[in-house]
Amino acid sequence: MFTRILIANRGEIAVRVIRTARAMGLRTVAVHSDVDADALHVAEADEAVAIGGAAPSESYLRADAVIEAARATGAEAIHPGYGFLSENPGFVEAVEAAGLVFVGPSAEAIRKTGLKDAAKRLMEEAGVPVVPGYMGEDQDAGRLAEEAERIGFPVLIKAVAGGGGKGMRRVDAAGDFADALEAARNEARGAFGNDAVLIEKFVATPRHIEVQVFGDGTRAVHLFERDCSLQRRHQKVIEEAPAPGMTDEMRAAMGEAAVRAAEAIGYAGAGTVEFIVDASDGLRPDRFYFMEMNTRLQVEHPVTELVTGVDLVEWQLRVAAGEPLPARQDELSLSGHAFEARLYAEDVPAGFLPATGRLSTLTFPDGVRADSGVRAGDAISPHYDPMIAKLVVHGATRAVALRKLARALEDTQVAGTTTNLAFLGALARHAGFAAGEVDTGLIARDLDALVAAPAPGPATVAEAALTAAGLDGPAAPFQGFALWQAPVRTVALQRDGTEIACRLRCHGPDHIELEADGAAAVTVERRGGGWWIDGAPARGAARHDGRVTVFAHPAATFDVVDPLERAAAASGAPVIEAPMPGRVVHVAVTAGQEVREGERLAVLEAMKMEHALTAWRDGVVAEVLVAEGDQVEAGASLVRLEDEEPAGEGAA
Repeated sequence: MFTRILIANRGEIAVRVIRTARAMGLRTVAVHSDVDADALHVAEADEAVAIGGAAPSESYLRADAVIEAARATGAEAIHPGYGFLSENPGFVEAVEAAGLVFVGPSAEAIRKTGLKDAAKRLMEEAGVPVVPGYMGEDQDAGRLAEEAERIGFPVLIKAVAGGGGKGMRRVDAAGDFADALEAARNEARGAFGNDAVLIEKFVATPRHIEVQVFGDGTRAVHLFERDCSLQRRHQKVIEEAPAPGMTDEMRAAMGEAAVRAAEAIGYAGAGTVEFIVDASDGLRPDRFYFMEMNTRLQVEHPVTELVTGVDLVEWQLRVAAGEPLPARQDELSLSGHAFEARLYAEDVPAGFLPATGRLSTLTFPDGVRADSGVRAGDAISPHYDPMIAKLVVHGATRAVALRKLARALEDTQVAGTTTNLAFLGALARHAGFAAGEVDTGLIARDLDALVAAPAPGPATVAEAALTAAGLDGPAAPFQGFALWQAPVRTVALQRDGTEIACRLRCHGPDHIELEADGAAAVTVERRGGGWWIDGAPARGAARHDGRVTVFAHPAATFDVVDPLERAAAASGAPVIEAPMPGRVVHVAVTAGQEVREGERLAVLEAMKMEHALTAWRDGVVAEVLVAEGDQVEAGASLVRLEDEEPAGEGAA
């Protein structure tokens, strides 16, 4: 076994690997970019090495810097985590050439599965079922359109390189194919440097079920399945194990197919074989098809760990050190049910745009596995994935585990940035999901209901006003008493553009009456050192950067209005602004150009995804304020349209 390993990653996966390595008695080395110098994974490691700038290309993707850090610190092996260099066969070869051990599969195995078209041909040869489609080398747009017609719409266009939903487009009709192909190619070229695509039949009632495999280079076992059907834009949101409705017959068939896939390429370490399942007639062993193989640890691996009792990172390290497979297939079994929810910094009502900010509060309830790479006080950076944490729960049954997940999401407290916490809570309470009626289209079908934010109730507004007024802490000696003035405080809050005027009348240090915009008064009393609002305990709140977050169900955030700094009425200036920090990757217009409502003006890249910014009205471009390649902050002006002429002017 090794004595020291280097983790070539950051965030929650780096922390997770470090903790298992420490439990095994190993010493750990972290690498970090300039902006990650104070990150949690750096603090958790025994030592850390700076390897470059904030952009991944300047740090975490620098194979030479990572390998040099390992050699300089005496590390014997490198664990890649997921993402970054984890599926780069050239990196594997460079690690081995340096006399180090790569904790994962061989470069050859990664190459065999790295391109979706080649991987599908390989799986067909190994007897693994695949979706009907076209995987040819002829990438002429006309040929691809012909193949789509042959397969029959709807079809999926998929980048042959990469994953995560990038370079993927669904096409429902022939007339839409050309535009979708161009968009998929552009996205694939930007994300992977490879714009080749494949075409495959779109499964109408799809479920995404994947099988965890583990090999030693010769033999492989499977650790059962995970259902990852709850997705938004091909990105997983909540995963579970085992898959609801799974039969013993289908589990055996999928497991055997996954093992054949792993053994066909001499796979070593942890990997995942992903299948698309046609669930139009339930789960049938003749209705699952190979999608791709991920030659690394998956983000959702904790649900497998909780239902099998296996630490997959420990297994990775043991097999990489030359040990045989830690268990035979007949020694592995399932116990109970597990869910994982991905907590992200993102603005759900704004279309799930990535968000940034500094976490003023971050706490998780007891009894929940919270895999996180950040702490309260840390910043969510625009340079990396905006994941805050993975919340993982286990129960004896699916129903028990789902109730535990819903409660865990209710009791998680996060402030300082916008998150998808309320959205996750709505999913956990979704009746169809609870019944196991899940497919990859569930979120899209019910999106309006899932993202609808209920108006905060009087108790929530009262707690926000109490916090904004600074009265939520311990009672001051003379709080509630006044001399020569009425003991009344006025606080102005704002939520969703609506101002809420609140009056707090103090009857003593432990008794306050609060009125908000003429609504019935709410009674706030201190009992046993804590506040109670209308007879119920306060939920807790945090004030941060002129905002108050109340940890209700769901949490609600209010802006605190400063009466000395009230903004003037909106000027209506026709300026297109950046909705988030990011890099301008394309400017589509020039000064003097006429544009129509909805026309693309610029493209912003943030959190590894591209976002098109469009004109909200017809007009003429007065000024382009940025250039391609510029890094901009949220709210930065990008393009200005000419002012609209006031009604009545300009007439002959």
